[in-house]
Amino acid sequence: MNILVCISSVPDTTTKINFSDNGSKFDSSGVQFVINPYDEFGLTKAIMLKEKHGGKVTTITVGELNIEPVIRKALAIGADEAVRVNMSPKDSYSTAVEISNYISENTFDLIICGKESSDYNGGVVGGIIAELTNRPFVNACNGLSITQNTANLYREIDGGKENLEIDLPIIIGGQKGLVEESELRIPNMRGIMQARTKPLLVIEPKMNDILTESISFEKPSERGDCKIISNENVSELVSLLQNEAKVI
Repeated sequence: MNILVCISSVPDTTTKINFSDNGSKFDSSGVQFVINPYDEFGLTKAIMLKEKHGGKVTTITVGELNIEPVIRKALAIGADEAVRVNMSPKDSYSTAVEISNYISENTFDLIICGKESSDYNGGVVGGIIAELTNRPFVNACNGLSITQNTANLYREIDGGKENLEIDLPIIIGGQKGLVEESELRIPNMRGIMQARTKPLLVIEPKMNDILTESISFEKPSERGDCKIISNENVSELVSLLQNEAKVI
């Protein structure tokens, strides 16, 4: 089984975020970057499938030289080889186009994306790749098994759960549930050493058209002071919700 996992590099959720140039640019100074958590669930699932069915796991990332430590971590976790498209990922469309170009030149049974990235939360890269490569796409999967040439998929929908059977090749957008957090692989010393010698192919982008531009960024408003109301004083609570918070 030949599996491709799309990896994005995102700020660690504990990192303090700042903006520069009057709020028009993200300030990456001092920011710790990690594998997008949704992608890491997908990568771990891909490695498990390889261990069960055999085959190869390749990761692909759109980014510049500074993200290679994140790529090497994916290799240390267990991916067999990696591809880096040498461009800064400015928007979802250009990112998806470059990944689709690589897919069109290679053969994969299964392509796994995270359902979204934890920084911009766009959630559209997988769908765009599916449209450009003419493959079925199922997003927000929290369960996956493979039987011969058929993928058995599970996901939560409004009011229930959905079970699907789709012939390979397919593209999925994964999330927690593909694997549990306790199943995530932590690179050991052997994996880190092996990652140094595993193939990391750098390819140049084929499209430079950026369709969107970030005009400005701003942080969420700080939380206001919290008022504690006695559970015996229901009338005061209702009054505050109605007259001050104006939510009822």
